Amino acid sequence: MGKYRFHGLCFPFLRLTSSFRRCPLSKRSLLIATVCVVYLLFVVLHVGYSQQHWDRRTVKDKYRHTRGLYNLEPNGVHPDSADLQTGASFVVPTRSNVVYITLKFKRLKPANIRGTIRPKLRRKVRRNKTANSAFTQNKLGSLERYAGQIKPNFEPKTSWRESRDVDYKSLDIIPKSHKGETADSQISSIRIYSQRAPPWFSPQDVKAMRFLADAKVLRIREVSHGGSPSLLIFEGETRVSPTSQNHTTPNNVCAGQCGVINSPVDTTEVFAFHLDRVLGLNRTLAAVSRRFRFFHDGQPCPVVSWDASLYPEGLAAGWATVRLTWGDYQSSLKQRCWHKNISPKPDSGCSTIHHYEWSKLALFDFLLQIHNRLDQSCCGFRPRQEDACVELGLHAECGSQDHIQLANIIHRGHDPRHLVFTNNKGFFDRNEDNLDFRLLEGIKELPEQAVSVLRSRRLREKLLQSLFLDQTYWESQGGRQGIDKLIDVIERRAKVLLTYINAHGIKVITMNV
Repeated sequence: MGKYRFHGLCFPFLRLTSSFRRCPLSKRSLLIATVCVVYLLFVVLHVGYSQQHWDRRTVKDKYRHTRGLYNLEPNGVHPDSADLQTGASFVVPTRSNVVYITLKFKRLKPANIRGTIRPKLRRKVRRNKTANSAFTQNKLGSLERYAGQIKPNFEPKTSWRESRDVDYKSLDIIPKSHKGETADSQISSIRIYSQRAPPWFSPQDVKAMRFLADAKVLRIREVSHGGSPSLLIFEGETRVSPTSQNHTTPNNVCAGQCGVINSPVDTTEVFAFHLDRVLGLNRTLAAVSRRFRFFHDGQPCPVVSWDASLYPEGLAAGWATVRLTWGDYQSSLKQRCWHKNISPKPDSGCSTIHHYEWSKLALFDFLLQIHNRLDQSCCGFRPRQEDACVELGLHAECGSQDHIQLANIIHRGHDPRHLVFTNNKGFFDRNEDNLDFRLLEGIKELPEQAVSVLRSRRLREKLLQSLFLDQTYWESQGGRQGIDKLIDVIERRAKVLLTYINAHGIKVITMNV
């Protein structure tokens, strides 16, 4: 191509030579050759420069495009730009053009808090909302009549005067779904979505919660114990082996595994169970919230584990109760009974309860404002007219406080050193200016594990994580909004308690007994 271009460029010069025909041939040829050589050098130099410039520009542009994609610092920032930020569109200026680079922001996954994330949608189960309102007045009487309608030959196994029971196998108490599936295929109301439950729950706690919430009810009995109100006990389908039956009593109240059904107004039992486990006290019985079609119009009822060891001499004798007056209780606190496993003197007036148990009880009762144990007469706060202590005239006994009897101080028959917190009726509607500080009177030490939870500012997080497991209770309290209001009350009381600890010089020690 260069050859043809050379002849094409030299042709006009050949035409010019016609004007030089008169010149000698040697001079004329020399002039033409000189002009052509100069022009040829010019063309060669121009073409070579253009080709070199084109190659350099191609390499430079390629480098500019790849530099922004591969030459990034470890933190995602371009080395030539100090104000570039990851997750946004930015511009890299160049000499001849502008290159736009967009880095997609990596979406962060939410924190996987155990017991708070649903991995998938749960199948809804349509519940039969038909409820017999007659159970509010006479629960087991209605059950008997209902069972008689289904099974005419039904007869109570025992006399109703002693104990009344109904065989639930003939009642179809477990609701069915809209597809005709039985309750055995229902999703558990105890929501544990991670590999294990929160660390403050033992495997026995989880088993007890699942039994109370999901076990098929076989039989319900109403039994009386001592002078206390009668108990409504249900027997579940899950049974324990004869070698491990620790729930059987001499009068055969429960042949297998059972639970006690409480009134819907006693929902504090469920909250108290979770608070007890979060604080590391481990003194309450497992409790969940459950609905029964034939009780209280289908409202959620607290269901507590049945523990026959609380009745060492049978139901006729009632609880294994420690009987103390307020004066005896204060004296035992000063003597530090059973501290360091030292047996007290026979005339010391000490009970069988270890000294540290009173500290755990006082802290627990103060947070929930449970006064039916240490302050049954409501002497430490201003009671309302509708409170039981006022209606029964117990508040008038506050004039002689040393002779007031403590109540509901219970231990297991085989373990007289440790308390069991039962009948945990707390009050969330009591303001900070009317708290019962009598519950803390005489207490000089408090458990370190529980106080550390209050000081760590993680009480709300742990309670939310714990209470979320019980779906029925969570929904009955209004979901997250209602649960937050309850925790607000406990957090404010925890601040008051911490201030009280600092002001009175209360020691915070380890209590592993």
